Amino acid sequence: MGFQRVRLGRTGLSVTRLGIASSYGTNEAMVEEAVDRGVNYLYWGALRTQKMGRGIRGIVRRNRDDLVIVAHTTARSPSVLSKAVEKSLGQLGVDSLDVLLLGWHNSRPDPRLMDHALKLKDDGRVRFLALSGHNRRLFPELEKDKQIDIFHIRYNASHRGAEKEILEHLPEQNGPGVVSFTNTRWGSLLKPANMPPGESPPSAADCYRFVLGHPKVHVAVCGPNSMEQWKEDLKALDRGPMSEEELDRMRRIGDHVYRNVHPLKAQLSGIMTIRLWS
Repeated sequence: MGFQRVRLGRTGLSVTRLGIASSYGTNEAMVEEAVDRGVNYLYWGALRTQKMGRGIRGIVRRNRDDLVIVAHTTARSPSVLSKAVEKSLGQLGVDSLDVLLLGWHNSRPDPRLMDHALKLKDDGRVRFLALSGHNRRLFPELEKDKQIDIFHIRYNASHRGAEKEILEHLPEQNGPGVVSFTNTRWGSLLKPANMPPGESPPSAADCYRFVLGHPKVHVAVCGPNSMEQWKEDLKALDRGPMSEEELDRMRRIGDHVYRNVHPLKAQLSGIMTIRLWS
């Protein structure tokens, strides 16, 4: 049984278990393919591409109500935040953003920035607020205020610290939406050279299936850099949840990669792969 849509935490939004991001070269055709397959979490990310922006703009003209449009900003002042939101609205051709993602906060956002983000929400310019960062212990603290509706967290078979430091601290009911990024650990979980002896590498779809096996993760965001990659990623939706045996295999591989492939090396290798495809 494949993965079915779920509610994105207390937002009540109905979302596909895979989302698509702009960071690695997503183009108009990939957006079309995504929506044709029912994917509706469209993340216009930190490294935006004009091609994905045009793809979203075209889709919203005929399918706005079903889409969850997410725009990322690294603004650190109210004035810059307002400008970023208005620019995103204009570029995407929408009246409001479903999700405004406050990017890369490893401590609480400045109160003035947070107050302004909440005002944008009250004014109807954005519907929900999200936050991303690498300080795992920050997320349970933010959840106490319930001002942030959605958490974007790093989680994969190698980086499982989020299970203990974030996910197990979130409420079972009326909790935040949880979206996972870096699901393939910058591609290092896919390379034969990184595998334990005698082990074949998982597919990208397997990496997404692993992440989505956690009951508190609602969406895994993909960053394909070709249509071929995107179609491979989409197989995760059809294959659905992993068996316990498959999950154990992913953990073994993840532990081996974590011990033997330094995160910086993995990130640099991922960047080089993107450049080769671009």
